[in-house]
Amino acid sequence: MKKIYHLSTCDTCKRIITTLNPSSAFVLQDIKSEPITEEQIEHMKKLAGSYEALFSKRARLYKERDLKNQQLSEEEYKNLILEHYTFLKRPVIVLEDQIFVGNSKKVVEAANTAING
Repeated sequence: MKKIYHLSTCDTCKRIITTLNPSSAFVLQDIKSEPITEEQIEHMKKLAGSYEALFSKRARLYKERDLKNQQLSEEEYKNLILEHYTFLKRPVIVLEDQIFVGNSKKVVEAANTAING
């Protein structure tokens, strides 16, 4: 499977997708207009190792709900991601059995190498 979960209104996601220039074999899923499913999040977790690894602690709702002062379980991370798209660290790039989560320079470079050689 070749898939990129992103937010079409996010300039950072747009820049990364432009940089990666993925082939037409990649499916782009805008998580705002097409929310991620439980099956999709479980597949991502299997590749990433945890729901926390997929969770964005920069999300506005994270601060608004004062979640940083709570001890969240894996199940809570999963449910929050399924509840609102902003809790997914973006973009998430799935390339067969590899996953690249977030927009750090290191992650983007690794994804670029995996996609474009």
